[in-house]
Amino acid sequence: MNKVIVTLAIGDNPMYQAAIHSFRHYAKKVGADLVVADALTFKVDIQSPKFGANPAWAEKLRIGQLLAEYDRVLYLDADILVHPDTEDIFQKYNDLDTVYMLNEGEICPRHHEKLLIENVLGEIDWPTFNNKPVYYNVGVILASKGCRLFEFATLSRLQLVCNEVRFYEQTLFNYELFGNQLKHRALSEDFNRMDMFGKQGYRRAGFIHYAGKGYAKNNRRRDVQFLKDFAHLYQGLIDEHEIMRLKHLAWQQFLNKVYQKYPLPNALICFLSTLFVPR
Repeated sequence: MNKVIVTLAIGDNPMYQAAIHSFRHYAKKVGADLVVADALTFKVDIQSPKFGANPAWAEKLRIGQLLAEYDRVLYLDADILVHPDTEDIFQKYNDLDTVYMLNEGEICPRHHEKLLIENVLGEIDWPTFNNKPVYYNVGVILASKGCRLFEFATLSRLQLVCNEVRFYEQTLFNYELFGNQLKHRALSEDFNRMDMFGKQGYRRAGFIHYAGKGYAKNNRRRDVQFLKDFAHLYQGLIDEHEIMRLKHLAWQQFLNKVYQKYPLPNALICFLSTLFVPR
């Protein structure tokens, strides 16, 4: 059975580079290929969206293309750090007709997203868990050839909702999954550990997801925190010079953002940041 891990990483962001190192390590461990998409191929026309919308989100449709070549596809967002000791997700979740994702709706109610997309595409029988709508996060998706999700979640359907619905591709994937009565099952939080679950023990999780501000004080510090954790987890597994290079790049990018934000001398900002920003 052939397997592939796929991600989208455009540009030379040091966080993305570190994430890919961890994906490559994991792919070798579980016997999977690794595909890193570095350009947009699915064009959605985003015009005056009612909510934040990124054309890159449509690239998750690449999963459907890869399922024509591979038996199983694991999609990972490029702001995920894979712990080097993570167990084999392909073995743990092995039903080939089922799509596996984390049910974030259990922690973060998504009634509003459900209402938004049903206003555009029509009401469906949307499942609930503990009286909350099931709502899967698409930062980690495990799909197999038996999965028909991408017969229904298409570029034309994304175009219908991208300017009207919050988290347009994520909400559409949920809608098509439930509306077409496809098999689905929730991953454990270990395979998509976001800060909504709290910070305690997060570095012991399998797939550590730094969505939003991640595990830092704010979004500006996210990449610095990511590289700090990467260095901790991959010491001795990745060349030390490469780790230091990526940490330096993340730190310089952070400083450049702070220099632009505050009307203070750069030397003072650098001094204070060195004192108070963990890295």
